[in-house]
Amino acid sequence: MLRGPATVNIWADDLEAARTWYAELLGAEPYFEAPGGGRPAAYYEFRIGDHLTELGLIDRRYAPAGADGAGPGGAVLHWHVDDVRAALDRLLSMGAVPYMPLTERGPGFVTASVVDPFGNVLGVMYNRHYLEVVGR
Repeated sequence: MLRGPATVNIWADDLEAARTWYAELLGAEPYFEAPGGGRPAAYYEFRIGDHLTELGLIDRRYAPAGADGAGPGGAVLHWHVDDVRAALDRLLSMGAVPYMPLTERGPGFVTASVVDPFGNVLGVMYNRHYLEVVGR
């Protein structure tokens, strides 16, 4: 049923600041922009990772009811990275704050997560199974 993430959406009150922050983090500019009804944009989209997953940054005014940004969400999507400590250090140096500490989960599995400057949880993980699948 679940074939893989199609789009990961991140909400931001200051969409232009979020675009700048994520462009720096990812080393790439968004490839798609949706107009924002008189504002610079309502949505920016990046293609990232081994499978070119969509990462969508959305102006919080379009968030569903109840998604007020008062605290981190209830789900953590972990992105595979080759070095969790280095990724975590970079995120923290860019203004993210710790959410879940770097944790060894067993042989070949390490996780950590932060809250980005816009209130979204961003997880990073080294996952040996991910590497096995990508290697096929």
